Amino acid sequence: MRIGLAANRLHHDAPDSALFRLLREIEPRLRDTLRPTLLIVGRTCDAIEREGLLAGYESIERLPYGREGGLMRLVARAVDPDPEAAIDMAIYLIDPTDPSSTFPEAVALKRQCIIHGKPFVSTLLGAREWFELRAVAAGAAPDPALDPLFEFDSQSIALVAHDARKQEMIELVRAHFELFDRFASRVATGTTGGLLNGLARELRPDRKQPWVHALKSGPLGGDAQIAELLLDGACQRVLFLEDPHVARQHEADIQLLERAARTVGDRVACYGDLVTARAWLGDLRRRAPTPPER
Repeated sequence: MRIGLAANRLHHDAPDSALFRLLREIEPRLRDTLRPTLLIVGRTCDAIEREGLLAGYESIERLPYGREGGLMRLVARAVDPDPEAAIDMAIYLIDPTDPSSTFPEAVALKRQCIIHGKPFVSTLLGAREWFELRAVAAGAAPDPALDPLFEFDSQSIALVAHDARKQEMIELVRAHFELFDRFASRVATGTTGGLLNGLARELRPDRKQPWVHALKSGPLGGDAQIAELLLDGACQRVLFLEDPHVARQHEADIQLLERAARTVGDRVACYGDLVTARAWLGDLRRRAPTPPER
């Protein structure tokens, strides 16, 4: 496994910054279970060394500083056809107030990960969850300290899909309905919400209340409504099946949603493509199996 790693300055400028909290938590998983090769952008790598983390870990490839093309090289690794050179996923802890988070290479890294079906993680909660799920899938025992992450009966999930991805969303939820049903609540943008409520009526005809709270459509403000829920701590997961191949007139609304998630990145996780979503749901079944019906 090869993982690209970068973090904006906010996330490594103090001992309790997000990057360091993450590495202190997952370092045993890295060394003992997953043993990935880490491709780390220059300034992030310097910060890790300065903090004394990952000392002696041999599987590190240091990329240049961002100003020297380090993040650009990480984008190239996301699309490289050579498995010996390509990355399998990218973690980029983003500070939404950092101007570099909107640079072309930052936007391209996410886009190419989505196109090529590779996880792109940009929040602390998302990274913590991803490493825990991957470690458990590799045979490690679950970390009891992370059990609250998987207490879905007190959490909410947002389900969003662009037009070309709506049928994929319906089939994904159909295949994992019991798991999605465990969340305390679900929200979705307009048309997607209506389709999901139709699916729920098909699968659970005895239920009278809407399964999903349908908000406005994305172009009419639904993304902004979800963003507010994230900021208020009323939503903890976003599953957004994006179509990266079409021009989107409401791109600003999509960016607003992402900015909100990264603003409260210690309590929100986002997933943006079908391949990653399927892997996430499969891993959840191992880490948080569906309880038997009473």
